[in-house]
Amino acid sequence: MALEMKVPSPGESITEVEIASWLVKDGDYVEKDQAIAEVDSDKATLELPAEASGIITLKAEEGDTVAVGEVVCLIDTDAKKPGGDAEKKSDKKEEAPKKAEVKKETPSKPSTPNQEQDNKTYATGSPSPAAKKILDEKGVASKDVKGTGRDGRITKDDATKATPSMGTPGTGSRGSERKKLSMLRRKVAERLVSAKNETAMLTTFNEVDMTAIFELRSQYKEQFKEKHGVGLGFMSFFTLAVVRALELYPDVNSMIDGDYMITYDFKDISIAVSGPKGLMVPVIRNAENLSFRGVEDEVKRLAIRARDGQITVDEMTGGTFTISNGGVFGSMLSTPIINPPQSAILGMHNIVERPIVRDGGIVVAPVMYVALSYDHRIIDGRESVGFLVAIKEALESPEELLMDNDVKRALEL
Repeated sequence: MALEMKVPSPGESITEVEIASWLVKDGDYVEKDQAIAEVDSDKATLELPAEASGIITLKAEEGDTVAVGEVVCLIDTDAKKPGGDAEKKSDKKEEAPKKAEVKKETPSKPSTPNQEQDNKTYATGSPSPAAKKILDEKGVASKDVKGTGRDGRITKDDATKATPSMGTPGTGSRGSERKKLSMLRRKVAERLVSAKNETAMLTTFNEVDMTAIFELRSQYKEQFKEKHGVGLGFMSFFTLAVVRALELYPDVNSMIDGDYMITYDFKDISIAVSGPKGLMVPVIRNAENLSFRGVEDEVKRLAIRARDGQITVDEMTGGTFTISNGGVFGSMLSTPIINPPQSAILGMHNIVERPIVRDGGIVVAPVMYVALSYDHRIIDGRESVGFLVAIKEALESPEELLMDNDVKRALEL
């Protein structure tokens, strides 16, 4: 019996997918639940498992766009798995030595010398050592220079006068590759351009003295990891600082819907992470209800699922505010692009020791530049600047503003 395998729905509002790659070949025997293909939607790359065991017949090519519910392959469930004594005997027959074939060599005809002798010698077009050095420094090929020396040899004077023409290829590789963007990458590109063109995006900046967080992590990170099995990273501090700032400035936790503004009383924080298929933005749901441990557990879980390609569309859908950490790649400062339909995004950057003024004196401290990009249509300058200042205050005084002056209780130690 031939089982028709149809494209399942990856999530709500997704009507088509693209066959990114087949993990099996036409005619292969596949086992039930074996991953047979990777399919791209406009939100994620997902694996397509076989619904039964049998011989597979592919009905779509890599790169094809297919509608949800369309047949992409057939599985012959009556076919038996290759193997057993019959195949072994067949293999032995095929491996039987063949009779040696005697190849008769046809005597080659003696070559006839050309009537016209070429006046060129081995020296023609060859540069002298001094000339070769000059040509290499200029990036000029010897074939492009006419030699004036004996027998056409390229002299130092010839090399000195030689000049590369406009567009003369260098000595390195000049190959190129044309590759179609995945559906996910095309959708990301479309959304980014849309965010730039359809929002009144503006970015405000500030700097954060990370000394207090460094001291807390240094003092408690070992106890935290030993008890909870997860590291005490920077994301929990930033996530909880964002939650506090969103409570103070609820307009930042809003979206535009036509002529209306929707403001949410929950904080679903999207975190941008790098996966094998590119940038992904899974969501930490109801971050306002999470502790430091809860945030770190979620960040670790979502990052692992994104890295292993197991993240689902539902886990990336929604989100009322985004945090992007370009600092892990060494970024000093950037203007992050809003993740529509959200109205704001916080950009984290690398931490560098810089001189700052503290208590009237200059000290060296670990400093991070932070950026807030926001949609000026619904978020005014007062809210945006105040929001970023609130984050700065919470990060510079975490014990007071994020831990209620009880560090061990906040970290559940």
